[in-house]
Amino acid sequence: MNRTFKLLVPLAAALAIAACSAGGSSNMPSAGSAQMGSAVAHIPEWQAKHQATRVCPQVVNRPVCQVLLEHKGADPLCSPSSTCGWTPAELQAAYNLTSSLGKGSGQKVALIEAGDLSSAATDLASYRTEYSLGTASFFKYNENGQQSNYPPSCEDYGWCVETDLDIEMVSASCPKCTIYLMEAKDGSTISDFETAEAEAVKLGATIVSNSWSCPENWDCGDTNFENYFDTKGVAYLASTGDDAYDTIGGPSVLPTVIGVGGTQLAKSGSKYTETVWNDASAGCGSSAVVGANVPKPSWQHDPDCAYRTDGDISSESGCSPGVSEYISLYGGWIDVCGTSVASPFTAGIIGLAGNASKLGSGEHFWKLKGKKLKKELHDISSGADGSCGGEYLCTAGAKGSLGYKTYSGPAGWGTPNGIKAY
Repeated sequence: MNRTFKLLVPLAAALAIAACSAGGSSNMPSAGSAQMGSAVAHIPEWQAKHQATRVCPQVVNRPVCQVLLEHKGADPLCSPSSTCGWTPAELQAAYNLTSSLGKGSGQKVALIEAGDLSSAATDLASYRTEYSLGTASFFKYNENGQQSNYPPSCEDYGWCVETDLDIEMVSASCPKCTIYLMEAKDGSTISDFETAEAEAVKLGATIVSNSWSCPENWDCGDTNFENYFDTKGVAYLASTGDDAYDTIGGPSVLPTVIGVGGTQLAKSGSKYTETVWNDASAGCGSSAVVGANVPKPSWQHDPDCAYRTDGDISSESGCSPGVSEYISLYGGWIDVCGTSVASPFTAGIIGLAGNASKLGSGEHFWKLKGKKLKKELHDISSGADGSCGGEYLCTAGAKGSLGYKTYSGPAGWGTPNGIKAY
């Protein structure tokens, strides 16, 4: 079987999903058996401009992964050194991590995924070998914490790209961190995700990254949902989403979770710059957006949201370009984007800092003083993720009565400038 044919089978399913989500039709089988539904009310810019394709099925009020496959023409495969997007070395340089890469040993980062990726270990080894990241400390578990009895294939749920992306992004920011891959057995049942969440903590993970959300639903349909993201000494992270302003959901909207938004990284010569990624989700956790009012934490004092303001922090997520990923199921190297990039990458940075037990929720970032903010985070001062009258909830660099310090919804308080802010 040649590499192009190997790629086209899962890619065809992804394109079929995209057609259904956009209101088109397709007689191709979807990835997984879950009922499809429209999880967002508008067309994001990456879709309108044909920049990328959504990989995971969009299931109303159920977990949706936040990875996007960039369009590269008829054959989306690319070169890991030049045409696949940002490499680990570039991300490390952009975020001033290079001098800290010797840290992170013993820090356990768990990633919550749907279905089994049988090639996870070998895919990760290929990624790390290509970028000289060394041998991974990597462990794969089912949702019950067993290293056997793995769930049905991630192909059944459309999550394979997500899984490889997550384990590779932790490797990119923290090569010495220990990675726990937690595989939930059903890509549409929140209880399986919750079980995996709890087991990761029992296994000793102090950092848990979730590159998924339940759009427009704060608790994913389970009244006990928030209890799975509130363990003392554990830093929970979640992607805010890829559908722009006011399309947030659980778990990133929970006050106990670090909501990780997105920027678009650019480079001119040796200088890196960033703007808000125009499709990074953010907003106010009101009932009109997430189905029930999510109380405002005592540590948030921004004026224009009476409820939880999402998100807290950010990093590269945009599609122009995205980041490189190796996935053998797709035949090799691909270029991907979305806030699914930012959550595991940030989880690795927390691992480098070794401060997860004290970091907790997004409270830490909201309490950083002005001098620390300026020195330890990159201030994102331009760009927007939608229309909100030009105010800080969707616009970076908003001034006067429209602004709130250096905060913006889609970029949070900024992006990493080393590890001290974490």
